[in-house]
Amino acid sequence: MSYWQQGLRRPERPESLRAVRALEEILVLPPRSLMALLGPPRPRGRGAEGLPPVAPPYVDVMPHTAVMESSRTLSAMLYDLDGVADDRRLHIVAMYETLRIGPDRSATRRETFQVVRAHEDAADRYIMVYRGGLGCDVERVRIRALEDCRVGRVRRDGPTALVVAELLFDRVLQTGETQVIRYELADPSGVETVEYERGFRHPAGQYALRVGFDPSALPARVQRFARRGPGAGDHDRGELTLNAHHAAHLVVTSLEPGLVGIRWTWP
Repeated sequence: MSYWQQGLRRPERPESLRAVRALEEILVLPPRSLMALLGPPRPRGRGAEGLPPVAPPYVDVMPHTAVMESSRTLSAMLYDLDGVADDRRLHIVAMYETLRIGPDRSATRRETFQVVRAHEDAADRYIMVYRGGLGCDVERVRIRALEDCRVGRVRRDGPTALVVAELLFDRVLQTGETQVIRYELADPSGVETVEYERGFRHPAGQYALRVGFDPSALPARVQRFARRGPGAGDHDRGELTLNAHHAAHLVVTSLEPGLVGIRWTWP
């Protein structure tokens, strides 16, 4: 704290950020009053030049965050995980997702395989954010680590149907290093689903999404879409056709920050 006050050094590592947060509580300061003074992290380590620009906040690319209460709640949940709402250490190199729609028209399971790269030292986890549909029981939502990661702390909020979870790496990444993780999210709430979209905070290399439907519950129409942000209209849209396995997919390369997804209508 003394070095920060003198302008010689500033808190950046996870343990230092925890100390800043504790100091806010000790001094009875408004939440994030000291954290807000930090600003964006400084580039550190080799390869810092030419990396993706500063990422927008999670809430700016979070699906369905048009409601202000959801945005406030998500920010508080991320802050509860040691201020990671401002984390900019990772960006996605590639992501491949499979979403399964059950006979009750709900999204029963999602499996995600992704490659992330650190563009700042000391990255040791990926933060997963999920929001269920209206009526989702967040206590029933389960996150399972499948490969090369493990589930850390999980935060849930029933009124906004938000779930935030840490996916911890087995090592601390330095600038330029990559990590592969595979995990699964199951939501047995039985909420009827009509779309799935993924938000990207940094430019990303490639994203593939496959949505598979139960043969007893096939949609009448399927579309791909892309949006700049939660409140924006589609800037790209196209029709998709189910294959013989009752599935549709999209593949996008060179993504800019925003949202990409697939929507469908039921007969």
